[in-house]
Amino acid sequence: MDDKNEPEGIVLTEAQLRSRRQRSIAIALALGVMVVLFFAVTLVKGPAVLVRPL
Repeated sequence: MDDKNEPEGIVLTEAQLRSRRQRSIAIALALGVMVVLFFAVTLVKGPAVLVRPL
């Protein structure tokens, strides 16, 4: 009953695989933009961001 030739689990179509890849790329780009934005804000604020009254 356990046939080695058949894949186990869910098999995605080419369109679903393409959609998943595009979604992953979009998420990666959004994350990259956020990292660059946070880095730029940190550079603009300068080291004074760490010097605050407690």
